[in-house]
Amino acid sequence: MGKPAGVRCIQLNADNLCMIFGQPERPDVCAEFSASIDVCGTTNEQALWLITDLESSTC
Repeated sequence: MGKPAGVRCIQLNADNLCMIFGQPERPDVCAEFSASIDVCGTTNEQALWLITDLESSTC
């Protein structure tokens, strides 16, 4: 059913890796997401900041 913007995905492990990657129950929005440097930066910290900024700019 999705999650609100800014809420951490419950399927991420401590290393921010998807625990259901490649599984049929993985949401289409995740499977279709293409990580790029302008969206994800080069570190986990940059990714969190950039994605949070994008979410707040488009809500």
